[in-house]
Amino acid sequence: MDDEGAGARAELAARLRLLRAERRLSVTALERRSGLGRTTISQALNGRKVPSEATVIALAKALGAAQPALLELRSRAVAPTTAAVREQSDEDVAFERRYRDYVIDRYSQLTVVGLDLTRPEGACWPLDTAYLSLELAARDERSDMPASWPEGHGTPMTVERAEQALAGRQRTVIRGLAGSGKTTLLHWLAVMSARQNPPSEMDHLRHLMPFVLPLRTLDRQSALPGPHSFLEATGSMLAAAQPTGWADRVLTAGHGLLLIDGIDEVPQQRREHTKAWLRELLAAYPQAYVLVTTRPTAVPEHWLDGSGFTELTVRPMNRRDVLVFVNRWHCAAKAAPGLEESFTEAVRGQRDLAQLATTPLMCALMCALHRDRRGHLPRSRMELYEAALSMLLVRRDHERGIDAPEGISLTRHQSVQLLQRLAYWLIRNGQTEMEEESALAVVEEALPAMPAVSAQGDARQVLTHLVGRSGLVRKPTADTIDFVHRTFQDYLGAKAAVEARDLGLLVRHAHDAQWEDVLRMAVAHARPTERATLLRRLVARGDRTARHRTRLHLLAMACLEQATELEPGVREAVESRAGALLPPWSYAEAKELASVGPVILDLLPGPEGLEDEAARAVVQTAVAVGGDAALTLLKRYRDCTDHGIRYSLASGWSSFDTEEYAREILDRLPDNVTVHVATAAELKAVGRLRNGANISCNGNFSASELMSALGPNRLRNLHIVTHQTLSDIGFIRQLPRLRDLTLTDSGGRPDLTPLDDLPLKRLVLWGSRRRDLSAISRLPTLEHLNLNCPLEQPSIAAFPDLPRLRELYLWGEACSSTTLSGISALSGLEFLSFVPQSAEEAWQELTLLPTLTGIQVVDQKVSALGAFPPLPQVTQLILNNPSSHADLSPVMKTFPNVRELSIYCRSDSDPTVDLTPLAGIEGLTVHITDAETITGLDLFPPGAITRFPHPRPRA
Repeated sequence: MDDEGAGARAELAARLRLLRAERRLSVTALERRSGLGRTTISQALNGRKVPSEATVIALAKALGAAQPALLELRSRAVAPTTAAVREQSDEDVAFERRYRDYVIDRYSQLTVVGLDLTRPEGACWPLDTAYLSLELAARDERSDMPASWPEGHGTPMTVERAEQALAGRQRTVIRGLAGSGKTTLLHWLAVMSARQNPPSEMDHLRHLMPFVLPLRTLDRQSALPGPHSFLEATGSMLAAAQPTGWADRVLTAGHGLLLIDGIDEVPQQRREHTKAWLRELLAAYPQAYVLVTTRPTAVPEHWLDGSGFTELTVRPMNRRDVLVFVNRWHCAAKAAPGLEESFTEAVRGQRDLAQLATTPLMCALMCALHRDRRGHLPRSRMELYEAALSMLLVRRDHERGIDAPEGISLTRHQSVQLLQRLAYWLIRNGQTEMEEESALAVVEEALPAMPAVSAQGDARQVLTHLVGRSGLVRKPTADTIDFVHRTFQDYLGAKAAVEARDLGLLVRHAHDAQWEDVLRMAVAHARPTERATLLRRLVARGDRTARHRTRLHLLAMACLEQATELEPGVREAVESRAGALLPPWSYAEAKELASVGPVILDLLPGPEGLEDEAARAVVQTAVAVGGDAALTLLKRYRDCTDHGIRYSLASGWSSFDTEEYAREILDRLPDNVTVHVATAAELKAVGRLRNGANISCNGNFSASELMSALGPNRLRNLHIVTHQTLSDIGFIRQLPRLRDLTLTDSGGRPDLTPLDDLPLKRLVLWGSRRRDLSAISRLPTLEHLNLNCPLEQPSIAAFPDLPRLRELYLWGEACSSTTLSGISALSGLEFLSFVPQSAEEAWQELTLLPTLTGIQVVDQKVSALGAFPPLPQVTQLILNNPSSHADLSPVMKTFPNVRELSIYCRSDSDPTVDLTPLAGIEGLTVHITDAETITGLDLFPPGAITRFPHPRPRA
């Protein structure tokens, strides 16, 4: 690196260190906020390496700093390095040009089921036409988020198109159901980066070199490959042509894009090995961009915690997406006039069909069957697969007059028998791709029992016919075989397992997410007696295996959806086991129940007779399932008064048809419930609600869009959450009835002047961007101020005039930049929440506030409380994420008159709370959240101690 580049790198590192010092952030805190790894942050702060563009963006956001200036420094630092590398390695430059062309050619075609029934090669669809921008959902689960995230918000959920959701993210896990488009998304990213012409939101792809790494291929090898073997391991013909050390240089420079597809396609026993391999890659190449895909249940949430990954979930296609996809499919297929309209009308008019057409795979399959069956569609998923097999295996050749082009003519039954064997071999061996030699061995083993087939040719000829004519298997490389989609493998493998009477094998693997769909389909394939035996054994294994009990019993319940005929006693046994898990008692249990699917809805009780925790979890389960049956259940809960239930209802409409949910649920909620809006369709619908006075917008809407949709003369409560483009909030002055305003991560650094002198009662400012309150001279009616952002004001003394302020919340971001000095001027303050930055002298000022009866202390050692001056006026105390619970005696030393104590435990705090030092205090009530163990309970009268979540009642 020349002097200019080294100087820019050093200046960038110094600027980042200064920002961190100004914000008073530890490396651990910066790690949590930015989502980056400790090594990446340390290298950026120390100037050992030039950080990637995404790293700079993440650090700028976490530090509340302007991105352009930092990115300019990075550009000055990195440009000389890049030039030097290019000058020194013309061979690299030439190979990269060739490699980019190769990636574009290899991944710019997409196989679409049933697109052309005359030619297998006709089933390829240009990626530019096929790619449909998916909606990805991200839940903000930052580890630094306080337990009392502003009431009414819940945990923020952002739903964005893939281009926006992935913008600036360096490490991402994408979860999605089978056929939801995960692999297509990775191929699209590969092609966009190879072309160096990505969408504007993803401009960072322009300089990246893509490596598409399907784990189903890599996992067949003895060891997962290092960068020098990426091309060889994925079957690239360019492997031998790459310059020595080329992949290492690309990744080291931060120019690599690792697209790792299919954690779920790795056998369960090897997934931890895969995680170790991935972490080794990240340690060696911390600046690489990484995207990993998986089915939702294959690995637990936060599987890659500690490695800086953001988790995104692929959402089902909405009605608009389905219409766009259907139009593109029919155009590509050159379908007969009127066929598209007929299909669209069928899906619109029959809700069971609409619920099937929510993934690209199922939608394409339905389009193909609709055309093939001249306008008629199956009603269930299994009928759909059965019809697809008939269409792909036999009818397309017979009806197009194609007769034995390879000299092989197989009946549908013969083809299915052979394909079943291939599918079952893959399932038993925990693979989704097999060597051609293994496939030949499977076919050869079957031929002696199939004389009508063996008479036509040997195993290689028969396999060639299946690859060429079935439309179900293919050769992804010259020497491997796989199914066009995992769904067909599971369907045929399940059929083989049932025919082989391998019910015991199915049950033994039932806990493995890789076998989940196989079990469900096996129940559908089985005859009534086999079905009863399979479910009986599944229930029995759950009864005796505590570790997998919940999963096995819920899987048995999910299988009932496929059990068209079943002994009543077996059905009762399955339902009774599931009933023991009902009602759900937490959000985690709700998610687990929702994974069963719509069949669980019939067992969900309430709201009558349920405690609030259970009722909330039931609603969360139904929202997660979605669909018409779930909507019917939610109607029973729309009159409930519990805040948690109302919140779940108000924020759950993304799982349902927007207009119908607005009409049936949202319009029936009380006026004081905040409705959550994330999409343009929801924003449009909310404007027509009877009670649209309280809105939380979690999307990039312009001021004009908000004003035109929300009805300015009735809006009282407006939350603008995780907004990236709104920098001018002047429109707020046109909302005469607005009393409650929240701005969270909104815009770059919006001028707060429009807030001056507004008649607000409640103001919340959250985010990582620095705020300047000096633009506000006075908020005469403000009663509640909630701040969690870096502030320009060094102390409360510099705050605006707040004559009526009663409640002040200062979270970590605010307390890192602002002290309590001057707080005594807030003479009417009744409640204070803050994060002590040390035994600061300003604590003494709290003794001068006689009306201060409530305090929340966040992230504080209990033992340190004894060092502060006593506050006898405080009667309500909240310890939020405290540590050192072993001795609570300092609580009473500093707060001698406290009578209401709440302790909010967090995952990184001591799980045990000892109440013994508090025994004997007359009138004391204690509320404890998320503690694993509480000692001293027997020393308190009944009702004095409450726990959340409440222990599940015993049956």
